[in-house]
Amino acid sequence: MKYKRIEVGRFVSRPNRFIAYVEIGGEVETVHVKNTGRCKELLISGVKVYLSVSDNPLRRTKYDLIAVEKERNGKAPLLINMDSQIPNYVCEEWLKKGLLFSKDAKIKREYTYKSSRFDFYIEDGERKIFLEVKGCTLERDGIASFPDAPTERGVKHIKELMSAIDDGYEAYVLFVIQMKEITEIRPNDTMHKAFGDALREARKNGVRVIAYDCNIMPDEITIDKEISVNLNTGEGIL
Repeated sequence: MKYKRIEVGRFVSRPNRFIAYVEIGGEVETVHVKNTGRCKELLISGVKVYLSVSDNPLRRTKYDLIAVEKERNGKAPLLINMDSQIPNYVCEEWLKKGLLFSKDAKIKREYTYKSSRFDFYIEDGERKIFLEVKGCTLERDGIASFPDAPTERGVKHIKELMSAIDDGYEAYVLFVIQMKEITEIRPNDTMHKAFGDALREARKNGVRVIAYDCNIMPDEITIDKEISVNLNTGEGIL
């Protein structure tokens, strides 16, 4: 997935979940934040951020904040894509390349099953599969963690995936880790243990839980390598 046009800025502040103030070319601009999560460990005053420029002249904000350079002691900054809408797009590109199922698989977005709407429904020969995508931007010392805020919706989707297994479907949870340099991903039990518990129960009941990191550039993101999923009960990282 490639963005059309990117500008560089310095983060100033975030008055609410939807907007931030960013210094761009010496001027402070109001920008749209494409992630309603907390992102407190990312959006720190003065950090370098990357913004996608909208080509819609009617928009109230010209820019979307889509990536940030996370400062690290003794290491180069880690570039993290924090666009919460992008994981499904890069997942669809990846699936169409036949990198998880066959290239002939039929892929449908936003498919309703019972009381949930899953991100993908796939038919691959005789196989019928639901796949739910979770974008991850939270990391510490090379370990990623999800979620960064309580997600009752996420718990509900995982329980519905288990129900789909009982009805004869295959089911996947795919974590798209929106950065490199990650060794494993863990459920963030400190933030929302119910999500971690649901994920552990799901894997025991046949739901495949997988994770991939991404190649990240300021104007591009693509799914890259599979990452280990550690579902052991723990305190999480925030």
